[in-house]
This record gives sequence, C-alpha cells and structure tokens, in this order.
Amino acid sequence: MTKSFLLLFFALNTTIIFGQDLTATQLLNKAIAYHDPLGNWEDFRGQLFITMKTPNSSDRLSEITIDLPQQYFKLVTKKDDTTTEQILSKQDCKLLLNGSNTISEEETKKHSLTCERARNMKNYYTYLYGLPMKLKDPGTILDPKVYQKTFKGKIYDVLKVTYKEPVGKDTWYFYFDPATSALEVYQFYQNEEDNDGEYIILTGQEKVNGIKMPKIRAWYYNNNDTYLGTDTLTKTAVLIE
Repeated sequence: MTKSFLLLFFALNTTIIFGQDLTATQLLNKAIAYHDPLGNWEDFRGQLFITMKTPNSSDRLSEITIDLPQQYFKLVTKKDDTTTEQILSKQDCKLLLNGSNTISEEETKKHSLTCERARNMKNYYTYLYGLPMKLKDPGTILDPKVYQKTFKGKIYDVLKVTYKEPVGKDTWYFYFDPATSALEVYQFYQNEEDNDGEYIILTGQEKVNGIKMPKIRAWYYNNNDTYLGTDTLTKTAVLIE
C-alpha cells in the first residue's frame, strides 16, 4: 500500500467509527459514567439541604436524608413557623408537626401529612437527584432512538422515556450535553399534544458520594415559559455509619 492510500484508508475508517450514531442505551451509559463514575448510587447514603424559592412566597427549607441500603428516608421541611417531618424506615412511617405526632385532621389536610404523601416525596427526591441512574429502574421504557433537539439555542442529545403502569404515566425527555453527556435539562408532559407539563433547567453541580448532582433546578411551564420556582442544593453531607 502507498502512503497516500493508507492515509485515505485511515481517514475513511475514522469517519465511520466516529460517525456512528449512539443508541439510547449507549448514551444513557455514557451519562451514568459521567454522573456516577464509581457506581455509588445503588448504595447512596447522604443528606441534601435544599432551599426552594417560588414567586410571591417565602422560602421553603428542606433537609433530606436518603439511605438506600437501609431503606430509610427522612424529609424535614421548614416554612415560616411550621416544621414537618416525614420519616420512612422500611415499612414503618412516622409523621411529625412541629415536633409532635399528635396531628389533627385539619392539620393533616393543610400540610398533606400522610404516609402516602411521604412515600411520594421519597420517590420524588430519589428520582430527581438519582438521575440519570434512575433511568435503569424497572418499569422504565427507553425509546431506542437518540433525538437531536435544540433547546435555548443549544443542540442536545435527547432521550425519550415513558413508563409502565403503575410506575408512571408522563412522557419525559432528557437533554444531554453532546460533548460530556452531562444531564442539563429535563422535560415532562402529561399530554404532549397539549404542550402541558414543565421543563427544568439544571445549572451547577455538587458532588455527593462521588455522584455529580445538580446544584440548581429551575422549573418552568412548557406552554408559556412561566417561571415556577428554583431548588438550590445549598449543602450536602455523607452519612457516617
């Protein structure tokens, strides 16, 4: 072979290798490798301290303890003069209002203090802060195609996800930076044709137990870009045995 032929052969094959389209599974694996390179999510034990700001409302402070190996979850929420605690330890559930477990029916409704609500909050926080690793969970239906979408002027690699019953009913889209595979935006619809639902922009990162988690999550309506609120991860801690 001549030198020029070898160079042409290498160039053509390099184009083929690097021009291959990623499958959805490959993109998800790359994203997980970026966010959780040591595979620590499955045994996550830590605390997240979150400040939520919403228009025309006082701040809500949340202290979240997640211990996946021990099946333990605790959410302490402080807003104005009210503190609620929701604790799940395996099958046990404990609810407190301003330090008391004596809670009237009226207070239960006002503060949504039920064990069902506590389980929903556990699922909510472990899902959002466990992304993209949670996209490997049973019941998740990963569209095999990787979509290219432009969002706020940037082109992203996008995964489309739906869920089996009773896991979920919404349709989700996850936007990954093409260069790093970092998750930067996610979006969900109850009915995509109606353009309902919300999108969430992620900025900044905090490393917790070796996992890169979003520092700031800003929420907006899909249909009119109305700003809904911002969750800021102000502090994190690792649980010590």
